Amino acid sequence: MTQVLRLERPDGHTIAYLKRAAKATGPGVLWLSGFKSDMTGTKAAALDAWAARTGRGYTRFDYFGHGASSGSFRDGTVSRWREDALAVIDELTNGPLILVGSSMGAWIALLAASVRPARVAGMVLIAPAPDFTEELIWDKLPDEAKREMEISGEWLRPSAYDPDPYPITRALIEDGRRHLLMKRPIPLRLPTHILHGMADQDVPWTHALRLVERLEGDDVTLELVKHGDHRLSTSADIARLEGAVERLSRRF
Repeated sequence: MTQVLRLERPDGHTIAYLKRAAKATGPGVLWLSGFKSDMTGTKAAALDAWAARTGRGYTRFDYFGHGASSGSFRDGTVSRWREDALAVIDELTNGPLILVGSSMGAWIALLAASVRPARVAGMVLIAPAPDFTEELIWDKLPDEAKREMEISGEWLRPSAYDPDPYPITRALIEDGRRHLLMKRPIPLRLPTHILHGMADQDVPWTHALRLVERLEGDDVTLELVKHGDHRLSTSADIARLEGAVERLSRRF
């Protein structure tokens, strides 16, 4: 693996990242991981191999409190993770980018594209989870879990991907409300390809359909994978992801 590099932030924390220099013309690719995921995951690594084959520039990083970056996961918020993405865009990349966001990373991609529209050539969103803190966590919590969060400041959420539960903090929920996108039109008009598994137990595929409706642009494709799960990490799923990024890349 390429040596992990670090981008210093004004508060002294560091963002861990990996960067592959471009050898071909065209937009670079920026990977945005999901909640509690990092830049070493199957899809992120597969895109690195794709970038090596095609000569595309490729950058991936870990959010604050994730992977090799500094900070405590408990202290993370959507605002902080969006700022991490913007710092990477501004300080580690140049020229047009294709943002590839998985799950929460798709929410971060949408937020970043809204702030830096001139830098974004297109997006590939995998099982996109915009507004997940509100619609997929808070709205589904039993009353006793909500009370626990109000009293103690967090609730430990069991995970299907980790033996230990995830802390869901009141700060995360409250901050997430500052960035909700799904209740109004999203003023982005970028070529966008969405991949979503119809067997996704974490983010229902109907969430992606609503996102298509909210995006103001016409150039939006939704590709449903009938038996696909949330991770979409099988060899066939990876081929779909690479194909979507390749097709977007060739348009510029």
